[in-house]
Amino acid sequence: MNLNTDLLQKKFGKNLIIKEDLSKYSWFNLGGAADIFFRPENKDQLKKFLNEIKKHDFKMHILGAGSNTLIRDAGVKGVVIKLGSKFSSIELLEKDTIEVGGSTLDKRISDFAKNNNISGMEFLSCIPGSIGGSIIMNSGCYGSDISKILLSIKIIDDKGEEKEIKKDEIKFFYRGTNISKNYIILSAVLKGTTSSKQLIEKKQEELIERKKESQPSQIKTGGSTFKNSNDKKAWMLIKESGCDKLYIGDAKISDKHCNFFVNDGKAKTADIEKLINKVKKEVQNKTGVDLELEIKIIGDEK
Repeated sequence: MNLNTDLLQKKFGKNLIIKEDLSKYSWFNLGGAADIFFRPENKDQLKKFLNEIKKHDFKMHILGAGSNTLIRDAGVKGVVIKLGSKFSSIELLEKDTIEVGGSTLDKRISDFAKNNNISGMEFLSCIPGSIGGSIIMNSGCYGSDISKILLSIKIIDDKGEEKEIKKDEIKFFYRGTNISKNYIILSAVLKGTTSSKQLIEKKQEELIERKKESQPSQIKTGGSTFKNSNDKKAWMLIKESGCDKLYIGDAKISDKHCNFFVNDGKAKTADIEKLINKVKKEVQNKTGVDLELEIKIIGDEK
């Protein structure tokens, strides 16, 4: 690394960690270390950091809540940036419109909307991540997704330049967008519709109940592993291909929902990845469907 890490450490102090263990930031509880891990204090410090490292050809990864990210055992070469609680905020702009910080948890947004009589954001209570990551992958469930409530985002690029992007400049598709990987989402403006708190609460509770009944909780997982195909849901394809009982060491498939892969103790990321590839291959052989990953795998294989 042609970079004086001691100098970086002096400039950014406690906000920068060299060789930080990433397993504590992943819901799987897996992953090696990041060469450089940076959790900015504020936007200005983030800009300074980006300006500092842009002279070097580093690969940059943005880590959100870690709810749908599998980090490889050898860790991540280059830079991992995590927007922490300092980028978590919610402000009511109008009676049906809010502005939220990029690292604000989806559940918190849903609750804030409910308490302010804003409907349309109930589904966020079932998305286990932060809004930045949810926007990038157009997260959704039960017939709703981010594209239906987003008005605009404010981003900073890898050169430290800020800009606002309106919704109509973003192309949304199933579990994805065309938002550049070089953009960090600082904040977003979301718009719902006004309703009564009672009705919103009822809808939110129904969705949470549906999720509890069909999906595992309190386990080391990364949510839905594969995207649904056009014709069939991923879990159905996995089950029909006889893959729902497959395992590699402590890398297993949830009994409750077979599109949820689990670290059932002492699995390594390599075990989860092998299991993912095994299932993918079997499903393709038996159904002809090439399953596409919904979770993100980052880091180096060796």
